[in-house]
Amino acid sequence: MTEPSPRATGRAAGTRWSPIQLATAVVSATFLLVGILGFIPGVTTNYDAMTFAGHESEALLLGVFAVSVLHNIVHLLFGVVGFAMMRTAGMARAYLIGGGVVYLALWVYGLIVDRESTANFVPLNEADNWLHLGLAVGMIGLGVLLGGALGRGPART
Repeated sequence: MTEPSPRATGRAAGTRWSPIQLATAVVSATFLLVGILGFIPGVTTNYDAMTFAGHESEALLLGVFAVSVLHNIVHLLFGVVGFAMMRTAGMARAYLIGGGVVYLALWVYGLIVDRESTANFVPLNEADNWLHLGLAVGMIGLGVLLGGALGRGPART
Protein backbone atom coordinates (compact mmCIF):
# COMPACT_ATOMS: atom_id res chain seq x y z
CA MET A 1 0.00 0.00 0.00
CA THR A 2 1.41 3.40 -0.94
CA GLU A 3 1.31 6.50 1.20
CA PRO A 4 -0.90 9.36 -0.05
CA SER A 5 0.89 12.10 -1.93
CA PRO A 6 2.19 15.10 0.05
CA ARG A 7 -0.22 17.30 -1.89
CA ALA A 8 -3.20 15.21 -0.73
CA THR A 9 -2.15 15.31 2.93
CA GLY A 10 -0.89 18.89 3.15
CA ARG A 11 2.51 17.63 4.39
CA ALA A 12 5.93 18.05 2.90
CA ALA A 13 7.37 15.00 1.16
CA GLY A 14 8.90 12.53 3.62
CA THR A 15 7.35 14.01 6.77
CA ARG A 16 4.96 12.26 9.12
CA TRP A 17 2.37 13.55 11.52
CA SER A 18 3.82 14.37 14.92
CA PRO A 19 2.34 12.73 18.02
CA ILE A 20 0.47 15.92 18.91
CA GLN A 21 -1.07 16.07 15.44
CA LEU A 22 -2.16 12.44 15.73
CA ALA A 23 -3.67 13.11 19.19
CA THR A 24 -5.52 16.10 17.73
CA ALA A 25 -6.87 13.90 14.94
CA VAL A 26 -8.19 11.36 17.46
CA VAL A 27 -9.79 14.07 19.63
CA SER A 28 -11.31 15.75 16.57
CA ALA A 29 -12.69 12.49 15.19
CA THR A 30 -14.21 11.75 18.60
CA PHE A 31 -15.95 15.13 18.66
CA LEU A 32 -17.31 14.54 15.15
CA LEU A 33 -18.54 11.09 16.12
CA VAL A 34 -20.25 12.39 19.27
CA GLY A 35 -21.86 15.21 17.29
CA ILE A 36 -23.23 12.76 14.74
CA LEU A 37 -24.41 10.27 17.38
CA GLY A 38 -26.32 13.05 19.11
CA PHE A 39 -28.61 13.21 16.07
CA ILE A 40 -29.33 9.47 15.93
CA PRO A 41 -32.54 8.30 17.63
CA GLY A 42 -31.88 5.30 19.82
CA VAL A 43 -28.29 6.28 20.51
CA THR A 44 -29.83 9.47 21.86
CA THR A 45 -32.74 8.59 24.14
CA ASN A 46 -35.79 10.87 24.34
CA TYR A 47 -34.79 12.08 20.88
CA ASP A 48 -38.28 13.46 20.26
CA ALA A 49 -37.86 15.71 23.33
CA MET A 50 -34.68 17.34 22.00
CA THR A 51 -34.84 21.12 21.76
CA PHE A 52 -32.59 23.46 19.80
CA ALA A 53 -31.02 24.82 23.00
CA GLY A 54 -31.83 25.26 26.66
CA HIS A 55 -32.34 23.23 29.77
CA GLU A 56 -35.74 21.99 28.57
CA SER A 57 -34.14 19.43 26.25
CA GLU A 58 -34.73 15.95 27.63
CA ALA A 59 -32.58 14.15 25.06
CA LEU A 60 -29.72 12.08 26.48
CA LEU A 61 -26.77 10.86 24.42
CA LEU A 62 -26.19 7.20 25.33
CA GLY A 63 -28.97 7.69 27.89
CA VAL A 64 -26.57 9.69 30.10
CA PHE A 65 -25.38 13.04 28.67
CA ALA A 66 -27.84 15.91 28.18
CA VAL A 67 -27.80 17.15 24.59
CA SER A 68 -29.61 19.57 22.35
CA VAL A 69 -29.31 20.45 18.68
CA LEU A 70 -26.95 23.31 19.58
CA HIS A 71 -24.86 21.02 21.80
CA ASN A 72 -24.50 18.52 18.93
CA ILE A 73 -23.57 21.27 16.47
CA VAL A 74 -20.88 22.53 18.87
CA HIS A 75 -19.40 19.02 19.00
CA LEU A 76 -19.36 18.86 15.20
CA LEU A 77 -17.70 22.29 14.97
CA PHE A 78 -15.11 21.33 17.60
CA GLY A 79 -14.22 18.34 15.43
CA VAL A 80 -13.96 20.36 12.23
CA VAL A 81 -11.83 23.02 13.90
CA GLY A 82 -9.54 20.34 15.31
CA PHE A 83 -8.97 18.81 11.89
CA ALA A 84 -8.22 22.25 10.46
CA MET A 85 -5.77 23.01 13.26
CA MET A 86 -3.89 19.72 13.13
CA ARG A 87 -2.08 20.84 9.99
CA THR A 88 0.87 21.99 12.10
CA ALA A 89 2.10 20.80 15.47
CA GLY A 90 1.87 24.33 16.91
CA MET A 91 -1.73 24.73 15.84
CA ALA A 92 -2.56 21.24 17.13
CA ARG A 93 -1.10 22.20 20.51
CA ALA A 94 -3.12 25.42 20.55
CA TYR A 95 -6.29 23.45 19.74
CA LEU A 96 -5.75 20.94 22.53
CA ILE A 97 -4.81 23.46 25.19
CA GLY A 98 -7.32 26.09 24.06
CA GLY A 99 -10.10 23.51 23.75
CA GLY A 100 -9.18 22.16 27.16
CA VAL A 101 -9.47 25.64 28.65
CA VAL A 102 -12.91 26.01 27.03
CA TYR A 103 -14.01 22.73 28.60
CA LEU A 104 -12.55 23.76 31.95
CA ALA A 105 -14.63 26.96 31.78
CA LEU A 106 -17.68 24.93 30.79
CA TRP A 107 -17.10 22.65 33.80
CA VAL A 108 -16.98 25.65 36.14
CA TYR A 109 -20.07 27.07 34.43
CA GLY A 110 -21.86 23.76 34.97
CA LEU A 111 -21.01 23.87 38.67
CA ILE A 112 -22.41 27.35 39.25
CA VAL A 113 -25.37 27.62 36.85
CA ASP A 114 -28.84 26.78 38.10
CA ARG A 115 -29.84 23.82 35.92
CA GLU A 116 -33.43 25.05 35.66
CA SER A 117 -32.53 28.62 34.69
CA THR A 118 -32.49 30.07 31.20
CA ALA A 119 -28.73 30.54 31.69
CA ASN A 120 -28.39 26.76 31.26
CA PHE A 121 -28.49 27.09 27.48
CA VAL A 122 -26.28 24.11 26.61
CA PRO A 123 -28.00 21.95 28.45
CA LEU A 124 -25.91 20.42 31.24
CA ASN A 125 -26.33 17.66 33.77
CA GLU A 126 -24.03 16.04 36.35
CA ALA A 127 -22.64 13.55 33.82
CA ASP A 128 -21.83 16.40 31.42
CA ASN A 129 -19.98 18.26 34.16
CA TRP A 130 -17.70 15.30 34.93
CA LEU A 131 -17.15 14.67 31.23
CA HIS A 132 -16.21 18.32 30.69
CA LEU A 133 -13.68 18.14 33.53
CA GLY A 134 -12.22 14.96 32.03
CA LEU A 135 -12.01 16.55 28.59
CA ALA A 136 -10.32 19.63 30.06
CA VAL A 137 -7.69 17.61 31.89
CA GLY A 138 -7.16 15.25 28.95
CA MET A 139 -6.90 17.91 26.26
CA ILE A 140 -4.66 20.24 28.27
CA GLY A 141 -2.54 17.26 29.35
CA LEU A 142 -2.09 16.07 25.77
CA GLY A 143 -1.26 19.60 24.61
CA VAL A 144 1.34 20.11 27.33
CA LEU A 145 2.88 16.63 27.28
CA LEU A 146 3.00 16.17 23.52
CA GLY A 147 3.58 19.84 22.74
CA GLY A 148 6.55 20.15 25.06
CA ALA A 149 8.83 18.82 22.33
CA LEU A 150 7.86 21.63 19.95
CA GLY A 151 10.59 23.90 21.24
CA ARG A 152 13.25 21.19 20.87
CA GLY A 153 14.54 20.10 17.52
CA PRO A 154 13.13 20.69 14.05
CA ALA A 155 9.46 21.44 13.76
CA ARG A 156 7.24 18.87 12.07
CA THR A 157 4.41 19.93 9.87
